[in-house]
Amino acid sequence: MNFIIQTPVNTNADEVLSKFDADLFVALKPPFMPLELKRFDGCKAGDKVHLCLGKKPFLQYWDALVTEHGEENDYYYFIDIGERLPFPLKRWTHLHKIYKKENGSIIEDNITFHSPFKLLDFLLYPFLYFMFYLRKKVYRNYFQ
Repeated sequence: MNFIIQTPVNTNADEVLSKFDADLFVALKPPFMPLELKRFDGCKAGDKVHLCLGKKPFLQYWDALVTEHGEENDYYYFIDIGERLPFPLKRWTHLHKIYKKENGSIIEDNITFHSPFKLLDFLLYPFLYFMFYLRKKVYRNYFQ
């Protein structure tokens, strides 16, 4: 299953990319979800991100590896792949794009995910979409 959310911001793409750091990652945390950032190497190929979700005794872990990063004519990008995912996710790919615009940039979150069952994918979709939709406000505030 896949969804894309785009957020225009009034900051140039170079600066947006330079601020994709641990502070932004923590700021993007959904308000209703206990989350602890255990490791954040960055946004370049080979970098890792490790998260701890929830509370004891129901802790879940989310480890991701940045597999690719680069620049095209009109955008920067990096891709992270889930290596260890919380239940019930089985696969996760997050393509981040930062489009270069004349008066700012557009941040795009392109998410592809799968659970063990297609029906469960459909049930997870609105929850995951909402979690990433909440990022729009954070991005706008962070990059003003």
